[in-house]
Amino acid sequence: MSDAAAALLDQQGIVRLGVFAGLAVALVLFERLRPRRPHGPGLWSRRGANAALFGVDLVLVRFVAPAGLVGVAAAAQGARLGLFSVVEGPAWIEGVVAIVLLDLAVWAQHVAFHRVPLFWRFHAVHHADVDLDVSSGVRFHPGEMVLSYVWKAIAVVVLGAGPATVLVFEVLLNAMSLVTHANLGIAPRVDALLRRLVVTPDMHRIHHSARREETDSNYGFALSAWDRLFGTYRDGAQDGQLGLTIGLDAPRDPSATRTLLGVLAMPFGGGWRRWTA
Repeated sequence: MSDAAAALLDQQGIVRLGVFAGLAVALVLFERLRPRRPHGPGLWSRRGANAALFGVDLVLVRFVAPAGLVGVAAAAQGARLGLFSVVEGPAWIEGVVAIVLLDLAVWAQHVAFHRVPLFWRFHAVHHADVDLDVSSGVRFHPGEMVLSYVWKAIAVVVLGAGPATVLVFEVLLNAMSLVTHANLGIAPRVDALLRRLVVTPDMHRIHHSARREETDSNYGFALSAWDRLFGTYRDGAQDGQLGLTIGLDAPRDPSATRTLLGVLAMPFGGGWRRWTA
């Protein structure tokens, strides 16, 4: 391991918090200066519920997996498990390839969370948010967090990705979750240019449409290539960005979508069902 990688791992707590907090604050400011859409009702109750859910997730992850994916990567590397323990090359090339393949794994996970009913029960909490802003990027049910951790841990072991690479990937993934859910107004030409490589807020917002054919598209978190490659890319929403209805057909009751107890209970009631008849 290089000195730079070791230093990064030694300071990973500061790196994670610094990038996350700094980006979140910057995006909130940009949302105020250049919003893409007017905010819907219950802005602060939504944000409060999303923030509370994020707090629950942080506690759960620390309890279930205190070493996190970085710890999984270190253990796998020590046991010489995974692709990169067999096929070795320059560290920077391995790092780039691993990040790209981990992004593909997250894309596949996202598709599975939509198509497997058990997974959808938990992922529906994310889609039940009736508006999108930075806070939506941390709105995930604890059950989904556990399932996602297991999926990504398997991917890390199969690849044999190094701990520093996994840390960089996690920081990028969390950052992109904030960016793609942000209520940012980006010039159409700039958005079209960015979409050639990465997922943009306008592209991901289509995925949060109440229309099923639009929700079942644009699954990408970071790279836009996977949706284009596998035929799940959608360029625009039928009703346009301003006419787009965010959320699910049901539930839309504030007690279910904008309270901590409501969103925690959703997978165990009827709120997880995708679309009403």
